[in-house]
Amino acid sequence: MTPTTAAIPCFYDLAALPIEQVEELLALATRLRTHPEPRALEGKVLSLLFMNPSLRTLASFQSAMIRLGGGCFMISPDMSIHGLETRSGIVMDGRAAEHIRDAVPVIASYGDALAIRLFAERISLQADLADTAWLELAALADVPTINMESAAYHPCQSLADWKTLDELGVPGQRGKLVVSWAYHPRPMPLSGVISTVQMAAMRGMDVTVLRPDAYALPDAVVARARALAAGSGGSYRETADRREAMQGAQVVFAKEWCSPALYENRLAETRRREELTDWCVDEPWFEGAAPDCRFLHAMPIRRGVTATDRLLDSPRSAVLHGARNRLWTQMAVLHRMMRK
Repeated sequence: MTPTTAAIPCFYDLAALPIEQVEELLALATRLRTHPEPRALEGKVLSLLFMNPSLRTLASFQSAMIRLGGGCFMISPDMSIHGLETRSGIVMDGRAAEHIRDAVPVIASYGDALAIRLFAERISLQADLADTAWLELAALADVPTINMESAAYHPCQSLADWKTLDELGVPGQRGKLVVSWAYHPRPMPLSGVISTVQMAAMRGMDVTVLRPDAYALPDAVVARARALAAGSGGSYRETADRREAMQGAQVVFAKEWCSPALYENRLAETRRREELTDWCVDEPWFEGAAPDCRFLHAMPIRRGVTATDRLLDSPRSAVLHGARNRLWTQMAVLHRMMRK
């Protein structure tokens, strides 16, 4: 396939890409699955920097590079025998002997692209929504960069979700998608829900965010989702009414996220969340939804906490389908970014 758009210098925020480039990546992902290119990235190396743990993201990127004929290596703070310091302006007279600001340029220089995973610090909502920490690390690299999940975005997951919706036959234009808050014993980042609502709005869907009080998404996130929906013919709204939200739903994404309203008051957020353990998605939730409504989740998912066994093990669940698509869509990103 001849590329119709420029090569990708940074895969950071899916909604920042032109729709034509997203469609090209999705088509390329399908082609690479059906017509493999085992030497496409021969001699290329991907540097993986995991500041936070991973299962699917790590394994899928490793597998993607192998399938394309390249190689990769992974670095995390726990792997450094010296310890890595991440705080700015610190006097390094403690255990850590190396600062992340010095390590990143070296790590980046050993590969042809650098992928970074760095979760929210959950100290300042404003700083996390601005993705200050991830962008500062990426700026230290002189090679193309990939966001493997930051405080604000998870573009790799959202690109895979888009492909999964296509394959499930869920329409883009005016297809009804519900993004439902679900219980988790710990406060979870906003990146997943932000990227999901923006992906669906960009796709032209009618997006409903179902969430308890105190879990409304930040105004800036809502404004961007509505702008994306307006540009694609979709819509965006939020509600706490489960029965009303589920009417006619064609797909339901379960997401766990912390309260933006209580973001900097962890004790209050914990107390509020403990009142919401009944937000465990189950089959009765789908009363009023379309008969073929499907259920999705990015994983890892806590059985009996976020969703029930009977839902996850039912034909309604497409959770594993979505997880498998991480491989093919990430192969497409790597192919467009690293192949000459």
